[in-house]
Formats: sequence, structure tokens, C-alpha cells
Amino acid sequence: MNRREVLKSVAIMLGGAFSAPTLQAMDAWEQRNHHSGKSSGAEFSKAQEQIIAEVAEIIIPRTDTPGAADAGVPVFIVMMLKDCYRKPEHESFASGLQDLEKSQFLSLNKQQKETAIRDLEARTVELMKEYQVQQTKMGDNEDREQMKEVAKGLPFWRLMKELTLLGYFTSEAGIKGSFEYVPIPGKLELIKLKPGQRAYAY
Repeated sequence: MNRREVLKSVAIMLGGAFSAPTLQAMDAWEQRNHHSGKSSGAEFSKAQEQIIAEVAEIIIPRTDTPGAADAGVPVFIVMMLKDCYRKPEHESFASGLQDLEKSQFLSLNKQQKETAIRDLEARTVELMKEYQVQQTKMGDNEDREQMKEVAKGLPFWRLMKELTLLGYFTSEAGIKGSFEYVPIPGKLELIKLKPGQRAYAY
């Protein structure tokens, strides 16, 4: 399965297409793998990296299958943000992290953390509406390059959700935990899955 097929599959899990910043980030990562480059983006404190890890684990917790932490998702998120996203997303993600720090997120109990994340998701609905309006105006304006310098990035929660799912379902642990993995498939034939049986990934 190539990268674009992976993106398409994970986008379906998200319930829609990936955002333009994430698609651009994936292209940047692909180019960076072919041409070595230095980290040029955001920096995170140890506390912020812990927040990223805990939020990712809330999105995909460990159950009878590996969780986000087991699949290395927190490290993936930090790497992608540092190396592949642009300034507006660095700033919007940093702003979201700072808000969680101010709310003493790390000191909350599990139920309080989950409530804080649900509230964040609800607020992001309005932030995404503002973001979409901004993108439309930028597309219609002759000075859109100048507008990009002051544009708001994709909201923190949307970035967090996209990167968590992308990191998880492109990891070995995520694929094997979510699908019946067959490295050497046999003949191609239609089969009926049993109740609770995972779909196949080749």
C-alpha cells in the first residue's frame, strides 16, 4: 500500500478528507526523506510532550489492542510538527497546548481529562468554521501570500486528531492491532467476516 492509499484509508476513519496542512506536511516528510533536512519548526517542553502523549492516549486508548503510546504516536506527532508543518500550525498547536497547561491538564484525574477534551472538541467546531472562512478569503484575495503570514493555523484539536490517527494507522502496532495482517496473501476471493473479526490488511 503506497502513501496516498494509506492517507485515503485513514481519512475514511476520520470521517472525511485530511486537511490541506496535513497533506502538505506529508509531502514535506516524503521530500525530507529523499533530501536530508534539519528540524525547522516547533519546540516542545517535556510537560508539553507529556500532554501530547496523554491526549493521544485518550483518542486511542489501550484496550485489547495497543493504544497510541504503544504505537509510538506521541513521538510521531512531535516529529511531524517539528519537521513538516508551517508556522501557522506551529502557532495554533502551541496555543492549544498552552491552554491545556493553564488548565493544569496533567494534574487532572482521568474523568476530568476526558471532560476537558470533550469541551475542547466542542469548541473546535466553531474554530473550524472560522478557519474555513479564512481559507476561502485567502483563496479569493490577490494578496493571499501576505495573508498567509498572519493567518491562523488549523486548530489544535483537529491537528491532534489527524496526527494521532495518521500515526497510529501507519504504524506496525496500529495495523496489526486493528486488522488481520497477512504479509503474503493467498488467492483473491470474497470472504464473509465473522462477528467481531477484523478486516484484512495486506
